[in-house]
Amino acid sequence: MNVGDRHYRTIWLSDDGRSVEIIDQRWLPHDFRVEKVGTVAGIATAIRDMWVRGAPLIGVTAAYGVAMQMADDPSDAALDGVWEVLHETRPTAINLRWALDEMRNFLRPLPSGQRAEAAYRRAGEIADEDVGLNRAIGVNGLEIIREIAARKKPGEPVNILTHCNAGWLATVDYGTATAPIYLATEAGIPVHVYVDETRPRNQGAQLTAWEMAGHGVPHTLIVDNAGGHLMQRGQIDMVIVGTDRTTADGDVCNKIGTYLKALAAADNDVPFYVALPSPTIDWTVGDGLAEIPIEQRSSDEVSLVWGKTASGEIAQVRISPETTPAANPAFDVTPARLVTGLITERGVARASREGLKAMFPGRDNNPAPEYC
Repeated sequence: MNVGDRHYRTIWLSDDGRSVEIIDQRWLPHDFRVEKVGTVAGIATAIRDMWVRGAPLIGVTAAYGVAMQMADDPSDAALDGVWEVLHETRPTAINLRWALDEMRNFLRPLPSGQRAEAAYRRAGEIADEDVGLNRAIGVNGLEIIREIAARKKPGEPVNILTHCNAGWLATVDYGTATAPIYLATEAGIPVHVYVDETRPRNQGAQLTAWEMAGHGVPHTLIVDNAGGHLMQRGQIDMVIVGTDRTTADGDVCNKIGTYLKALAAADNDVPFYVALPSPTIDWTVGDGLAEIPIEQRSSDEVSLVWGKTASGEIAQVRISPETTPAANPAFDVTPARLVTGLITERGVARASREGLKAMFPGRDNNPAPEYC
């Protein structure tokens, strides 16, 4: 996507052929910063401290981290070691494990002298494949928006509710939940996006809103708990969110608060869609509530917020008493029964084991994705 008049991906190989450059998302929307990262330790910090975030982007970033390790030490021990170091940075997003497995399985048969070059090549391919997957998701989701638009009065927008950021900032480009929105805008279909602020890190307010403004998409920022109210009043035509892990039975793990949106959507007959590339499907897990680990992040994310002061300074302030403890589960699980459909690169699947198997035949026996 474009920032100003320049096209950016969220991550790209630096001119030195070893480091990567990333958009440091901690400072958005108030400051656009690009950081250069050239070590495994730096990659681990960027993932853990959310310089980069979003399941697909985390996976690509980790793939480049493996390549950096192979440039330093291409041994089997180093390959296994970097897998462990990077895997523990964010335990919920399945794309991280998928990318690390993909890199290790690809590199293991190669002679050590060939591993560094091959690792950088494969990491670049994974990045390019992510862009292709997300654009395909956009094409398939566009048809849903087009069908809703056909039932509206001429010129009346399709009102879409989002949660968190599943935009191009969460992927390499296009995004998952936002890809259909961007393609609808480019196709001239009027849309209006209600952007959840998404506490505690405000990734809707800070990132999704920034993306919508940059792409010229009409949007309105709302507090998290306003979504149900808008659905009750008939002001939402569809909900579309992303996911960090989807089970083989169609349960969806996504940013905390997604489950509440799904409940409100079900109660008000509003279609609730989840957009995801196939590497986000965890074929080894059936019951999302029982089996997906939920990341418990720092209480500071709840008690402290970042913002821009009247003087233009980017500052952090406390919003709760210093003596008050805070809990911070980062994700929740939405049961498949509440999901209208899963928008994938191959089409829209029913949120069930049968629906996913029909969309990706044979994949449950061979979890490695086969790209379109």
